[in-house]
Amino acid sequence: MDAMRLIEASRCALARSQESAAIVAEVWQSQALAQAIGSRLAVAGPPELRGEALGLSELSGRGCAVLDPRQSGTQEIRAAGLTEIGDAHDTLLGLGALLGEVGIALVTVAMGAEDEGVYWQCMEAIDAADESRDRVLEMLRRLAARERNAVSGGGALDRGTCDRVSEGKSPSC
Repeated sequence: MDAMRLIEASRCALARSQESAAIVAEVWQSQALAQAIGSRLAVAGPPELRGEALGLSELSGRGCAVLDPRQSGTQEIRAAGLTEIGDAHDTLLGLGALLGEVGIALVTVAMGAEDEGVYWQCMEAIDAADESRDRVLEMLRRLAARERNAVSGGGALDRGTCDRVSEGKSPSC
């Protein structure tokens, strides 16, 4: 399955999640997807993205490591279905929006946590999601710079400002 379909599926599943355990499981799925996308871009993506993509993969892996999705009975790893990235720019925009939603969802779980351990796990996962999103923004900046450099004749082609990742379309669940 291509990255955009997996991102959309993750956004929908996260939006539908109501209980803390289900939210944590979907956050874990989203971080696993970010890790897979980062790994794929690090190996086969545009050369100027490879270092940041590797960092994205590592940070998202850290986000997975601090959470325990087994409480909700999650068996299938959605990211395992990743077959292609497609357009890197669009994929990174969607991933950035997903990671922003992950951070918001984790704040909700942390605010309702009765266990101090769960609270601190959420704080670490929020930090990992935020840092992952920063990597996504940097990769979008690099893609925009590459496009500007590729255009001849003085007119710069820019697919929009990279800081507007939150403009990603809302999931149509």
